[in-house]
Amino acid sequence: MILLKVDNLNFIIAIVGYVIVFAALYLLYIVFNFLPKVLKFSMKINFKRTKPEEVCDKCGEFLPDIENAAIATTLFLYFSDLHDEENTIITIKKVKKDYSPWSSKIYGVSSFQK
Repeated sequence: MILLKVDNLNFIIAIVGYVIVFAALYLLYIVFNFLPKVLKFSMKINFKRTKPEEVCDKCGEFLPDIENAAIATTLFLYFSDLHDEENTIITIKKVKKDYSPWSSKIYGVSSFQK
């Protein structure tokens, strides 16, 4: 049986390491938990500062039906072209390998002989 010698210094180093890791994880949790709230608050402040005229210069104007149809057709053709229909037949061919002295070295290794 092997006995390990663990003195107080090793124990303290391990505890300090665990405390540092868990403290860093807790700080990351706090940052990621409060980040959306801070961003939402910042957006509310920016939205209150902007004037309604600056938000939308053309609020009453819409695109004509022909332009909407052209944009929709373009998007449809683009997204349907992303995924090609491919042949799903898989063929497996056994390839005969040529003799190589490097591949046959394992056969020359034998168990210990008396």
